[in-house]
Amino acid sequence: MNRGNRILIGCTYWAFVLYVFVPLLLMILMGFKDSKFIGFPIRSWTLDWYTGVFSDGEVLSTLGYSLVIAVLSTLISVAVGTWIAVLLEGRKFLGRTAIFGLTILPALIPGIISAIAFRIYARWLGVEPGMGAIIWSHAVHNVPFVALVVMARLSTLPKSQIEAARDLGADPIIAFLRITLPYLVPAILGASIFCLLLSFDDFVRSFFLGGYEPTLPVLIFAKLRSGMSPEINAIATVALVLTAGLGIWAERFTRRMKKETNT
Repeated sequence: MNRGNRILIGCTYWAFVLYVFVPLLLMILMGFKDSKFIGFPIRSWTLDWYTGVFSDGEVLSTLGYSLVIAVLSTLISVAVGTWIAVLLEGRKFLGRTAIFGLTILPALIPGIISAIAFRIYARWLGVEPGMGAIIWSHAVHNVPFVALVVMARLSTLPKSQIEAARDLGADPIIAFLRITLPYLVPAILGASIFCLLLSFDDFVRSFFLGGYEPTLPVLIFAKLRSGMSPEINAIATVALVLTAGLGIWAERFTRRMKKETNT
C-alpha cells in the first residue's frame, strides 16, 4: 500500500470518527449549560441538570423499568436463540432452511412494521399493552441475533471433544452441559449484552406496546415534544455512559473468556 492510499484511508477514518463523536460531545456539553435553551455559546456552566437526573423519581423509576424489561427479554431471547442454534448447527433435516429463515425474519422486518404487527397480534391474543407485551416483542426481535452469534461460535467447536465425551460414556445432555455449553459462554455473554442494549434502546416497539408507564426512550420522546432542553441532554448522556460502560466491560470480559476457553 503506497503512501497516498494510507493517507486517504487515515483521513477517511478520522472523518468518520468526527462524524460519530462530535454530535455526542455536543450533546454532553449541552447538559452543562446554565440555561433552559439549547444553543451556543455556553456562557455559564452548571451540574444542576445532571444532579437533577439522579434526584428525579420519574427518571429513576423509568430507568429501572427499562432495565427490568431489557434483562427479562434478554434472558428469554438467549434461551430460545441458543436452543435454536444448537438445533440447527451441523445438522441436516427436512425443514431446516425454513426454520432458519423464520428465525432470522424478525431481524429483517423494519421496526415500524414489526411494532404494528405486534400490536395487532397482541390485541388478537388479548394481551394488554404494558411490560409483558414489550418483553415479548423485544425477545422475539432479539432471538435472531442470539442464534447467529451462537451458531458462529458453535461452528468452531472441535467435534473431537464431543466424540471423546461420548466415548467416555457421557449421554448427549451431559456432553452438552460439560463440553458445548462452557465453550458457548463467551458467545452467549456477547449476545446477551447486545440484546440488553438493543432492548434498552428500543423505542418503536416500546411505544406501540407500552402501557401507561413509559420506557426511557419513550420518556425522552415525550419530553422532546415540549422542546429541547439541557435536561434531555443530561438524561441521554447518563444513558449513554451506562450503555457504553456496559459494552466496554462486556467486550473485555468476552475476550478474556475466549482466551481461557481456547487455551
